[in-house]
Amino acid sequence: MGIKPLNFNKLSQMAEKEMSFLEHLEDLRWHLLRSIVAILIAALAAFLAKNFVFDVLLFGPKKTDFLTYKLLCQASNLLGFDDSFCISELPFRIQSRTMAGQFSAHIWTSITLGFVVAFPYVIYQFWKFISPGFYTHEKRTASGFISISSLLFFIGVLFGYYVVTPLSIRFLGTYTVSTEIFNDFDLNSYTALVRASVLASGLIFELPILVYFLTKIGLITPELMRKYRKIALVMVMFLSAVITPPDVASQIIVAIPVLILYELSIFISKRVVRNINKKS
Repeated sequence: MGIKPLNFNKLSQMAEKEMSFLEHLEDLRWHLLRSIVAILIAALAAFLAKNFVFDVLLFGPKKTDFLTYKLLCQASNLLGFDDSFCISELPFRIQSRTMAGQFSAHIWTSITLGFVVAFPYVIYQFWKFISPGFYTHEKRTASGFISISSLLFFIGVLFGYYVVTPLSIRFLGTYTVSTEIFNDFDLNSYTALVRASVLASGLIFELPILVYFLTKIGLITPELMRKYRKIALVMVMFLSAVITPPDVASQIIVAIPVLILYELSIFISKRVVRNINKKS
């Protein structure tokens, strides 16, 4: 049995595929690098604006005159409720109990804020990476995709800052099992709660964007989302319980916009499927 000659054309095609894959990885590396640089630049600006970031932004929800507390008090008075939603003090202090506690909180808070500020550019880099797989007319929607993604994220961040964070601080800061105990919260614990509330809310509000792409690749359909709407409701309530204090009012306040986003996602999924069927 003779030896078959090598198919140089086939080997050449395989080499081209391997090079294209490596170039794809190289392209991804540069997009990630640009995103990281943008986040670090914004984080550096936040690091230098220490007084504003901590005294105004981070410790804002700790003050009794914070906007959310005043609005809750006014709303309860208008609805004829008692003054249970009005607070005159938040009986806790924030302390740093480790040598690197303040520096660590400063670093991570700056990086978190840097990510929030640089999010539109990060989304732009993400779009630049995936856009070669789209049609020409779909690439023209780049500005709309970046704008909508950024808008949803910033709305989620504001929701986390003005709703989830103060509700959590109000409940956990005033909760007590005995008058013998005074709450002295660690700085990293407090900043971690604020960061987690803000980032989690921002990412949750990206649900319509996620559904759009999952529908495009055929992983979900509007019928599937309608079929499992009840299960989604349970998951939303569970998620609300995780990121908010364990009182029913706070969970309902957080669950309502998430449920609205879910229904909006069903509408978006339906539109995507309709457009796909028109082209086929």
